[in-house]
Amino acid sequence: MMIQNGILKAIPGDEEITEPTPGQIMRSRALRHWGLMIGGTVLGIILILALLAPIIAPHDPYTQSLSDRLQPPVWDTGGSLKHVLGTDQVGRDYLSRLLYGAQISLMIGFATVLISGFIGVSLGVMAGYFGGRVDMFINYLITVRLSIPGVLLALAVVQLIGGSLPVVITVLGFMLWVRFAVVIRSATMQIRNMDYIKAARAAGCSSLRMIITQILPNVLNQFVVIATLEAAHAILLEAALSFLGIGVQPPLPSWGLMINEGKDYMFFKPYLISIPGIALFCLVLSINLVGDGVRDVTAPENRN
Repeated sequence: MMIQNGILKAIPGDEEITEPTPGQIMRSRALRHWGLMIGGTVLGIILILALLAPIIAPHDPYTQSLSDRLQPPVWDTGGSLKHVLGTDQVGRDYLSRLLYGAQISLMIGFATVLISGFIGVSLGVMAGYFGGRVDMFINYLITVRLSIPGVLLALAVVQLIGGSLPVVITVLGFMLWVRFAVVIRSATMQIRNMDYIKAARAAGCSSLRMIITQILPNVLNQFVVIATLEAAHAILLEAALSFLGIGVQPPLPSWGLMINEGKDYMFFKPYLISIPGIALFCLVLSINLVGDGVRDVTAPENRN
């Protein structure tokens, strides 16, 4: 700054340099992360298509028409715009079933993460914060759960109870909490030794208040990353159970069930398997890319 003719003027190049805020830094990192951008775009498209399925689906996904059975997709010989992706073995429009199947897959991933996340975060926070016998007991539960193969456990429980959408969501929710518990426990053990936690405890702050106001906000990053990975895991497990015939039951348009129904025609009508298989691949890959991108953007120092 300088005074000229009694007027305060700014010297060129002397402007104040403002530091970017943490939000701006994180937004810049996100825009430069190709994996996060590609995964988020694909996941967003699938989510929009699933939400708009009742509007944009050309046919009822449950309506059968034996006269239109096994119609090829539009790019194949004999295909037509009436059924862009063809029809299945009972004449149901494949595009409509694919759109409604996205709803089921996303619902399973979201609902499973809610259940398993609540169980895992609750156990992990209690084990990491209280320690001692509480930690020993929760570690025992984690060890017992890890000793049982997850797929076998899901197969046994669903086979005993019976396959349906609510049963699959409940079983997967009560099965996939271990990773939440292990990671959140480790993060909580690190946070509880911080100076501000000790100061709050010395000031008489209750354990419940410290967990809600101090611990949970600081483990949110770990929760989001694990949630994306477990959502993809749950979608794949549901597809596997439905492919084996003990998951989501007909006539619901689950992608795994669509693959199961088309396996008898895989050599003559390969689109019956390839279309839902590609959709499942794109959904799981996009969720994993988003989870990996969130980890890189919010905690880049943890990666080489």
